[in-house]
Amino acid sequence: MGATAATSSNEPARKAGKRTILDIRAAKQTGEKFVYMSVPDYTSARWAEMAGIDVAVVGDSLAMVAHGHASTIPATMDMMILHAGAVRRGAPDTFVLGCMPYQSYNTVDRALTNATRFMQEALCDAVKPQGGRSQAHILKALVDAGIPTASHIGLTPHTIANFGGFKIQGRTAEAAMKILEDALAIEDAGCFMLEFEAVPAPIAKLISEQLTIPTIGIGAGAGCDGQILLAYDLLGVFTDFKPKFTKRYANLTEVAVTGIRKYVEEVKAVIFPDDDHSYRVDPAEYEKFQTLVARRKHV
Repeated sequence: MGATAATSSNEPARKAGKRTILDIRAAKQTGEKFVYMSVPDYTSARWAEMAGIDVAVVGDSLAMVAHGHASTIPATMDMMILHAGAVRRGAPDTFVLGCMPYQSYNTVDRALTNATRFMQEALCDAVKPQGGRSQAHILKALVDAGIPTASHIGLTPHTIANFGGFKIQGRTAEAAMKILEDALAIEDAGCFMLEFEAVPAPIAKLISEQLTIPTIGIGAGAGCDGQILLAYDLLGVFTDFKPKFTKRYANLTEVAVTGIRKYVEEVKAVIFPDDDHSYRVDPAEYEKFQTLVARRKHV
């Protein structure tokens, strides 16, 4: 097969190497659209790396998709470190961004302690708390401590109670200005990137154009410098609900349920396991075993 032949869908995508902070920052100037994906476990991290995802994000949405909670609030640091370590092992050659869970960064000391755990215990490449102006001192403290830091504005799941639920942010000029001020505060704090969630596309685009750091969007339109979706959403693994901004690229739940139903049918019909899926024994040894069993019955 020639060198120009297409890569098999089961083979790892060719990458120039693990992305770095400098690569992410440079994307703002080069115009390269970076692809982020939130992955909760080893297997999805393996898929992400094989497919050539630029950044694997360990989002606290795993509290919902992996643990069945109704929101991200129940995610704990121990939970996040456990999952982040699995993602790192699944994607050793991919930039891994660990999302700091609820109340894990509500003071500078707590933020430094917990961010350090992501870097030392899970071997993440960077961390991401949430918030803008109100959290600028926390963000700056992390950056000053040498911890690569990003942030998250717009709809921030950690403060969702203040929004009255999962609602679009920045729909009025005044609300959009607050998001811009948050974005500028994040940039001034030294963060290398920020994420917009559930912000009208024109608003996110205009704000992104005011910044020198790259932006990624989830439900924020194509004007951001990159995009992020949850692996379990885009693959159709998590089906409790589907956000408007999620595009389904596969339906693994349908494939999985079909396969499991077939398994149930074959076990009940004594079709599985068959000889091809069972281990054999030497006939002489089996005969000897039968003799030993028969003798035992008469002891």
